[in-house]
Amino acid sequence: MLISVQLQQKYFYLKQMKMKKISPFRLSSLLRLQKDPTKALHLFLNPNPKDPNLNAKPFRYSLLSYDLIISKLGKAKMFSELEKGRARLPHKALQVFDEIPSSRCQRTIKSVNTLLNSLLMCREFDKIREVFSGTGKHASPDACTYNILINACCMRSDLEGAWEVFDEMRRRGVDPNVVTFGTLINGLCAISKVDMAFSLKRRMERDFKIRPNAHIYVALVKRLCKVGDLNKAIELKDEMLRKKVELEPAVYSTLISAFFKAGRKGEVSELLEEMRRNGCKPDTVTYNAMIYGFCQEKEFDLAFAALSEMEKEGCKPDD
Repeated sequence: MLISVQLQQKYFYLKQMKMKKISPFRLSSLLRLQKDPTKALHLFLNPNPKDPNLNAKPFRYSLLSYDLIISKLGKAKMFSELEKGRARLPHKALQVFDEIPSSRCQRTIKSVNTLLNSLLMCREFDKIREVFSGTGKHASPDACTYNILINACCMRSDLEGAWEVFDEMRRRGVDPNVVTFGTLINGLCAISKVDMAFSLKRRMERDFKIRPNAHIYVALVKRLCKVGDLNKAIELKDEMLRKKVELEPAVYSTLISAFFKAGRKGEVSELLEEMRRNGCKPDTVTYNAMIYGFCQEKEFDLAFAALSEMEKEGCKPDD
């Protein structure tokens, strides 16, 4: 008889509570299994609640533990709780990384990337560069390493720095991937460099033989709608259909909002029908765009109809 995932989680959690002492490795395993972010945070902050020597010898968190807890809290949008995890991260994570050799373990590019990604989540940009500068002592940077650095530059609107990282990546013989180009395109869109973003999209397809994914199309569609080029945004959506790129609700949600702003509310129902026809299910953001648009047009009956449909489809309205 198969044990449910929920029962497995409770079993591991209860077993941990009964143990006299938990190891950093086991903490990472338990955090990975724990789906409830609140319980995961409690476990992270109190790995050995019954250990009488806890104050005498601080718990040695692994890099993976930091990465897991921050990822879980971030995905759950528990930002105040996330600060509790972040408060322990930069200094402690760097300390753990420095102590890896003394634990008879080798630093690998995976451990480097875990540390860099955790620092990125905390926006510790100076520490990211510091850690990367010493990467060659432990392992050769891979595409993931460079993608994190490029993302860090884009988060600071430092596109010049992002291109420098991209050029260094290629000089070292590391092939860029779809994430690399997606990060750069998103960064270009964020500072309204739409023409450069499209030029890079063409370059990735022509020179690198990499197909754009849905995230790249979403970034481009959003920026085009923001600058009012709705026709080109529609062309891009049609290109996704032709090239059989998996559609995301964000594409249609963005277009619906743009249609209302452009005074083309009559085309919204047609767009929604196309969305369903193509197997793309409307989500909360889609319905919110419709409700807001109809309210702005004082079409309150249609707004309430959209709200009713939203609840019928199991989409939870925003508070």
